[in-house]
Amino acid sequence: MPEFRQNMVSKEWVIIATERAKRPDQFLQRKEEKTSLPPHRGDCPFCPGNESMTPPSLFSIEKNAAWSLRVVPNKFAALQSHLTTERKHEGRFLKVDGFGIAEVIIETPFHNRTIATMDLEEVKNTVLAYRERYIALSKSKQIDLITVFRNCGEKAGTSLEHPHSQIIATPIVPPHVRDPLYQSQLACDTYGNCIYCELMGEEKRHQVRVVKETKYFLALCPFASRSPFETRIYPKIHRSSFANLSDEEVMDFACVLQDTLKRLFYGLNNPDYNYVIRSAPLEEKDVKYHHWYVVIVPKLTTPAGFEIGTGIYINTTLPEQCAEFLREVRVQ
Repeated sequence: MPEFRQNMVSKEWVIIATERAKRPDQFLQRKEEKTSLPPHRGDCPFCPGNESMTPPSLFSIEKNAAWSLRVVPNKFAALQSHLTTERKHEGRFLKVDGFGIAEVIIETPFHNRTIATMDLEEVKNTVLAYRERYIALSKSKQIDLITVFRNCGEKAGTSLEHPHSQIIATPIVPPHVRDPLYQSQLACDTYGNCIYCELMGEEKRHQVRVVKETKYFLALCPFASRSPFETRIYPKIHRSSFANLSDEEVMDFACVLQDTLKRLFYGLNNPDYNYVIRSAPLEEKDVKYHHWYVVIVPKLTTPAGFEIGTGIYINTTLPEQCAEFLREVRVQ
């Protein structure tokens, strides 16, 4: 029978619709045969030789006298860094100029790679670039929140094939971010501990939703997953901000991030996906009650009227079955 499940941190509810449940292997993507992407395209602004098509690099990593990773300003950003953060009223309506900083991490010179198929060094460099640009952006007094994310595939909202991630820094912390922080603060005030650390302890005891555990990280399909194969990666050492990732953790995080995405890549035939690094707002970078993590959402279903109307997502596959499926995928 179907059941409601509550997110331990945010208190949001989901429905696990077992009456119409699908087996994990039913989500195997039946993609049309596509011509393999070339390693280089002359019209791609992110490919080597086309650097003039992007703004100058803000950060780069070089290998053999050529770049292996570049970070550039987003040429078509929705927000602009020259504007102000002054809040203005029109009667009861509030507005602010569209200030923000948007950057693109060009993860590799190769047009036809993705995180799952990159060399591990490329993934490590990507994580390193996330951290270094996060730290650099956090020095701006106008910034309150920094979001690192990756859109992979058309269903995930990407417009360029070349492998890349994005960072957007804003002067606003929206309710979508603030509300879980409030709930985790309440939990910490009540029980004296980080609710995320408690969550990891529960998942490690049960084991049924754990996909992979390393020295520093735990990857799992959450108890109250909002969609099939939603996967989260939590650092085992308590830190509220991604900026505090140590050098040793950078490599371990790169390993577990790539391993998780390989399991989705090979297990589900390369589904489109989004991932987001959820880190505390800058003013709460060292708090006891928050814990940074990564959420990975394969684009296998589409929210419909009920989800939009109630905020309660219907998930047609048990996260326990998804975790078991991912554990059994043979990564190459």
